[in-house]
Amino acid sequence: MNRKLNLLMDFYELTMAHGYFNDNKHMEIAVFDVFFRSIPDQGGYAIFAGLEQVIDYINELSFSEHEIAYLRSKKLFSEAFLDYLKTFKFTSDVYAFKEGTPIFPNEPILIVKGPIIECQLIETMILLTINHQSLIATKAARIVHAAQGRAVLEFGARRAHGYDASIYGARAAYISGAIGSSNTYVDYVYGIPAVGTMAHSFVQSYPTEYEAFKKYALTYPDQTVLLVDTYNTLKQGIPNAIRIEKEILKPMCISLKGIRLDSGDLTYLSKEARKMLDQAGMSHVKITVSNSLDEYLIKELLHQGARIDAFGVGERLVTARSEAVFGGVFKLSAITVDGVLEPKIKLSENVHKTTIAGFKQVYRMFDQNCKAIADVITLADEVIDEDKPYLLFDPNFPWKNKEITNFKAEPMLQPIFKKGTLVYEKPNINEIRNHAKKQIETLWDEVLRLERPHQYYVDLSLELWHVQQKLIKQYKS
Repeated sequence: MNRKLNLLMDFYELTMAHGYFNDNKHMEIAVFDVFFRSIPDQGGYAIFAGLEQVIDYINELSFSEHEIAYLRSKKLFSEAFLDYLKTFKFTSDVYAFKEGTPIFPNEPILIVKGPIIECQLIETMILLTINHQSLIATKAARIVHAAQGRAVLEFGARRAHGYDASIYGARAAYISGAIGSSNTYVDYVYGIPAVGTMAHSFVQSYPTEYEAFKKYALTYPDQTVLLVDTYNTLKQGIPNAIRIEKEILKPMCISLKGIRLDSGDLTYLSKEARKMLDQAGMSHVKITVSNSLDEYLIKELLHQGARIDAFGVGERLVTARSEAVFGGVFKLSAITVDGVLEPKIKLSENVHKTTIAGFKQVYRMFDQNCKAIADVITLADEVIDEDKPYLLFDPNFPWKNKEITNFKAEPMLQPIFKKGTLVYEKPNINEIRNHAKKQIETLWDEVLRLERPHQYYVDLSLELWHVQQKLIKQYKS
């Protein structure tokens, strides 16, 4: 966790920075937006995560003598530029959504405003951090929603794409509602509850399944959860679990906590297991299942009446297997020209790749029931008057519009750094998690739907729309 990652950047960040420096352009104030263009799995929403790690990276950004020596060895950079890096100090402003907030395509979720050389140097680390954690947080939120209030456990440590992916993937999953992780390290670092009982190897290492269960129950009498599918779930595993409660735990006035199924037809086995446990007077015993689960399989299991209390979700959560790229980008939206901050736009034949110009704010519009209506991207100095009707309109099809009244407009981009100084009080992991839960509850069920969800609208203010149209006309002519 204490590695120095200051050179974790695309090499062209350095070559561009050197170019700005040589042209005496490096101190020009620029604005860069972080946004994404499409929601993973064609979902209705995504979850913003990774801000804490971005803050830590920026706070620690500096260049040591060893790093300067390495850059000198490339024989590409002037000594004046290397001297600049030796005394580098971050002086920019950063604005961002609160971590755990639902986010939507094309709206800026993080903005950097400051000397263009600083903005450029931090691009890669910002993107890799937010892209990864937002991807996993989004996947976890979908899985938690599909579980319909049942516990979700993150079990992906051994299948993640490296140890960083395991650590930060578990963090992101916890933010979005997983109740714990198999990864002990995240408990040590973040206080995310570490969970786990036994593997099949534990059962196999004893002469009989019953003896393995007995030894485990005697070791952890208050937390006995037994893996019952090593040999035969219904003929051996569950009967042996019942014996453990009756013969070992009950004499100590303790109850079996649960069983876990890790193979087979989980709907059928969970139903049969529930019957057997209930008939034995053990309705208190919880049933946890694992084995390549995701939100779609969980939805089907519950639709088929599976009797499951908790889901252990591994590889398909921590790798976001169904769609492994979040796709966030970092684009210039304004730069100073003759001392004036001027909006900039990138045009494309693909309409969805045309950027939104200017230094901006995002407002989330809520109705009287605290349900999110739409997001509105405005110019940074615009204020939405909640006492007056407000016209929402589709920026691509402006004749599609709706006037709203009795609404609340909440600015979403909060100051994080001002002139390089951290002005944001970082919440702890449980505060982020609680914020995520409350914010997800503001979304309509139709937006939360796993398949073919309702499209949540992200609109432009009229003033920003005019700026956008003017620039499009200017550069297209």
